Amino acid sequence: MALHIKRIYEPKEDRDGRRILVDRLWPRGLKKQEAAVDVWLKDIAPSPALRRWFGHDPAKWSEFQRRYRDELKENSSAVEELKRWIGQSDATLLYAAKDQAHNHAIVLQHFIARD
Repeated sequence: MALHIKRIYEPKEDRDGRRILVDRLWPRGLKKQEAAVDVWLKDIAPSPALRRWFGHDPAKWSEFQRRYRDELKENSSAVEELKRWIGQSDATLLYAAKDQAHNHAIVLQHFIARD
């Protein structure tokens, strides 16, 4: 099983496997049929308060990672649902953030891989 991450605005590829949107909000300017999403798991995304606090500020990245991991530990039902969707197949966690180095999908990918 390979677990990838990529921006939802990138084209679908065969290697994506199951395409799982992990954002709380639907990506701007993207029609659902264009997204080719297998499932949208809103509840696995950071809480609205954490998302607003972080504001995609790289200076807050370390603390954001810690806080989001804490949220994931408290949100076992959403984590288990994500794991069920991933199963034993290849999967791609899709996110909309412009910053490809500082986004919650990176934290989520590492969290799932460690578990």
